[in-house]
Amino acid sequence: MSTIERTIEVRWRHQVHFTHQVFAPDNPVLADVLTDGHPAPFGRRSKVLVILDESLATARTDLVRSIDAYFAMRPEVLQLVAPAVLMVGGETVKNAFFRVSEVHSLIDRYHVDRHDYVIAIGGGAVLDMVGLAAATAHRGVRLIRVPSTTLAQDDSGVGVKNGINAFGKKNFIGTFAPPHAVINDFQLLETLSPRDKRAGYVEAVKVACIRDGEFFGQLEQDCDRLAAFEPAAMQRLIYRSAELHLNHIASGGDPFEMGSARPLDFGHWAAHKLEQLSEYRLRHGEAVAVGIALDVIYARLKGFLSTVNSERVLTLLERLGFELYASELLHADEHGQLLVVAGLEEFREHLGGELTITLLTDIGHGFEVHDMTLPVVIQAIHELQDRNARRERVVIAARAG
Repeated sequence: MSTIERTIEVRWRHQVHFTHQVFAPDNPVLADVLTDGHPAPFGRRSKVLVILDESLATARTDLVRSIDAYFAMRPEVLQLVAPAVLMVGGETVKNAFFRVSEVHSLIDRYHVDRHDYVIAIGGGAVLDMVGLAAATAHRGVRLIRVPSTTLAQDDSGVGVKNGINAFGKKNFIGTFAPPHAVINDFQLLETLSPRDKRAGYVEAVKVACIRDGEFFGQLEQDCDRLAAFEPAAMQRLIYRSAELHLNHIASGGDPFEMGSARPLDFGHWAAHKLEQLSEYRLRHGEAVAVGIALDVIYARLKGFLSTVNSERVLTLLERLGFELYASELLHADEHGQLLVVAGLEEFREHLGGELTITLLTDIGHGFEVHDMTLPVVIQAIHELQDRNARRERVVIAARAG
């Protein structure tokens, strides 16, 4: 018997553009991305199918008309196959496969092929679901992401993952498929609620903690401006966070996560489980804030991280407006075992191998451990509970005064 073996190398171009008013008639960014400076292949116009987050369309009543007008001005090179298709947003859209099938059916109905484009406009959940549909139709239709939340613009929307939830697990069904391009339109953030504007901050804190102490310091300096949602401060956060995430994907050596290391999932092992336990009452960013706080305290208790730096992380998250405790941390099964701890095994399965958790030795310096000492995890949970109780007493006293 003999063996034939070859190494296959594939190069991907990953581009993230930053702009305002992407669908303004004179904004060339989207058209340039869609035509890439060249006419469509085979001498025909590129077809474009737009899937739009329903909540964004409700908040921006002019958006559907703006999209129609944008493509109407460029009929020689682009064909909008239908008015923007509205799709329910939020985690609900990721909890059933039939939404993916809906997008598949639209791709089929309008004869969108691998040289055409699907544009997903909305929050991270819509981008995840539409991305999965685009990656699996015709084995891959070109996807343009236009993230409309802070979280999607600075983290999930610039990544290479697509997925939906299944079997009670976060992103159980999914693909690795880099988008053709990402366009971050800062104006789309203006209609977000304070809760949704804030949610994306935590991913910037996360990547600063593990990759860039100087960026962490900038976040501390900008903290009050960020808490007040000052646009310039938010844009600085989004740009640098997206850049750090993209740097890791491009140069970290494992863009499709063939190994078990997931540094960009710092704080996420507990977060994914908390989202599930709360039935998604906790938004992803809110759950990650709790998860980071838990792992920071754990690292301090284990002697990896100084008390000073542990407190810097916790204080920054609190000043940005995050709660660092969720009652779901203490939910237990019939045997008294904390349900959140099951998140460790689910995380190991999600990694596809050895349990690998990123912790901190310093601000800007992450390292990996392959087991978690459960009594110390539980001690960290109770410390978070006590910290939260103290903060609540201070708030009550301040109101009473």
